[in-house]
Amino acid sequence: MERWLNKVAVVSGASSGIGAVIAADLVKNGFIVVALARRMDRLHEKQLALSEDLRLRYHPRKCDVTDEAEVKNTFAWIEANLGGTDVLVNNAGIATKGPLLTSEHDTESFRNVVDTNIMSVVYCVREAFHSMKKRKFDGHVVIINSVLGHSVPMRLAEDMNIYPATKHAVTAMVEIYRQAFSRTGTKVKVTSISPGIVETELLPHMGAYRKAGKPLLYPEDVSNAILYALSTPPHVQIHELILKSIGEEF
Repeated sequence: MERWLNKVAVVSGASSGIGAVIAADLVKNGFIVVALARRMDRLHEKQLALSEDLRLRYHPRKCDVTDEAEVKNTFAWIEANLGGTDVLVNNAGIATKGPLLTSEHDTESFRNVVDTNIMSVVYCVREAFHSMKKRKFDGHVVIINSVLGHSVPMRLAEDMNIYPATKHAVTAMVEIYRQAFSRTGTKVKVTSISPGIVETELLPHMGAYRKAGKPLLYPEDVSNAILYALSTPPHVQIHELILKSIGEEF
């Protein structure tokens, strides 16, 4: 990890769950971190939870990653104030409960899932990659995917509605990015991390899983996988990493 010392990592969805843990872990591993979320109060709480010597390396930044203009302004701020983006952890994601064949008033919630899980990736990866390429820096893009981006278990298919489709899109996008990064003459890496069920605020079923004592992953497990991908030597690219808890049903 020595080559990442004092490099700038941007983490989206950093106010809770996986994003909050990875932002803190990156700071502890020598990065300067820009933590993005809409809830600035939560970001400030995460910053204050760090030891005093690390707080100045953690930059909370309010950003709605579904808003293209806000994303552009945020990455421009990073370039102007911190020199550019060296690592992107595209973690922001949401899910909603209920079948696709539902009443029209739920259409907006489905659109929000698509905007957050697909379009925010488009916006953030584009800006991060342009920063890396312009500076001729061989950075790393990490995208939090899901096991549902590879298959859709029948027991989850209806309730998870559009979410698996968005994650299948991410799986395709990661391969498109891998090829595009190479074709443009860079050595920027891209890694998809696909966890199974993680104990976070994301899934609408989480309360039932906890109550039933189902096997779960934890945000720290995903963070460790990201740190592993970042620690590989320059010639090694972890393209896809799937994580499941022991005994997971799906």
